[in-house]
Amino acid sequence: MSGSIQQAEERSPERLLTPGEVATMFRVDPKTVTRWATAGRIGSIRTPGGHRRFRESEVKSLLATLTREASTPVTAS
Repeated sequence: MSGSIQQAEERSPERLLTPGEVATMFRVDPKTVTRWATAGRIGSIRTPGGHRRFRESEVKSLLATLTREASTPVTAS
């Protein structure tokens, strides 16, 4: 990658997702995503208008973690 393109990507702000977009990724209702944010399970940012937005990197990280946990086989003791 050329230096100027790489620098531009480093300066570009992270994409913020709406509760609806996050809900689609987790296959839940948007109200569930709002409850997760209120409970502190996922971080959110408030827009000047009071709407919630979620950092894409944090959402993808949480999704990957939960997916790994769900796919880990449970062994009988």
